[in-house]
Amino acid sequence: MAKLVEQIQEYLANKYQSSVQIQDFASLSGGGGACQDNYRFDLQVEQGELAGEHQLVLRTDKGGSLFSSLSKEQEFGVCSLAYANGVKTPRPYLLEKDTAHTGNPFFIMQRIAGKANGRFVVKDRSLQKARKQIVEDLARNLAQIHTIKESANQQNSVHAALLRSTSSLAYAQNAVKELQDQVKNLNEPHPAIELCLHWAEKNAPETGELVLVHGDFRTGNFMVSPSGLDGILDWEFSHWGDPCEDIGWLCMRDWRFGKLNLEAGGLAKREDFYQLYAEHTGKPVATEKVRFWEVIGNLRWAVGSIEQAERHLSGVDKGIELAAIGRRTSEMEYEAMRLVENAV
Repeated sequence: MAKLVEQIQEYLANKYQSSVQIQDFASLSGGGGACQDNYRFDLQVEQGELAGEHQLVLRTDKGGSLFSSLSKEQEFGVCSLAYANGVKTPRPYLLEKDTAHTGNPFFIMQRIAGKANGRFVVKDRSLQKARKQIVEDLARNLAQIHTIKESANQQNSVHAALLRSTSSLAYAQNAVKELQDQVKNLNEPHPAIELCLHWAEKNAPETGELVLVHGDFRTGNFMVSPSGLDGILDWEFSHWGDPCEDIGWLCMRDWRFGKLNLEAGGLAKREDFYQLYAEHTGKPVATEKVRFWEVIGNLRWAVGSIEQAERHLSGVDKGIELAAIGRRTSEMEYEAMRLVENAV
């Protein structure tokens, strides 16, 4: 840790052409299933444009990741695009692609107040009065994210960074095909996943104009406090896609943290969130399209859980958290089948 602090302090001194001082450097990262390493620190810059005190976060790559996450350069570009378009997300400060400084690419962003722990967000009494405001803030910010359109960013460097861009006509079908290919490469058969994929293949909806999709818009990735939403985090799965993807992902059972009757992230009834989102977009939510993407979300998370367990079993990256995540697969399979059974 001391070596990393020394490396970052030297880097920032050269970057800002000023003497700098790092204090309170500490890890924010989770356990073996986490995709990124994050460190908090306070920075004192003595002179220049950024002279003063700054509360910051260093975000860098960890060993493995779930699904296909963006590189640090790509994620920084998406964060910058969202921030510039008025989304409540931490201010991006700087990006470093050269691995010579710390051994990995990294970027530095604003550190914001609040807490993100899912169980705290949905259950803590200190947020009892604030949860209604948090839901309103989330609906407004999600609608704002979805105003960022692929067609308006064709010349933007972020456009090339969003790896899953595709034709809107074939978008849902391609999502199904990607999952089918992943399932074929698993070490064991999973008939429940294949059954749900068969339904998804037959019920893939049309997608309109592709917009920026956060890709992991869920409780646990929002910093909140008694004043409401402090910021949206973790853009590493962003892509051009269908806005209903984000709504379906938010409503997945696994992100309710025990508040199962509050389908929208353990914070609100599904219908209430739909109404708030519709008020900000001026368009009603296509509920059956959300169902499709909720099924796809559960299947993606099921496959991701299997892949995490296989990392553990292979010995490549052994860890109790990876093994525990694999145990969740059956929960996602069951939920996907329940959604399919109740589909219109």
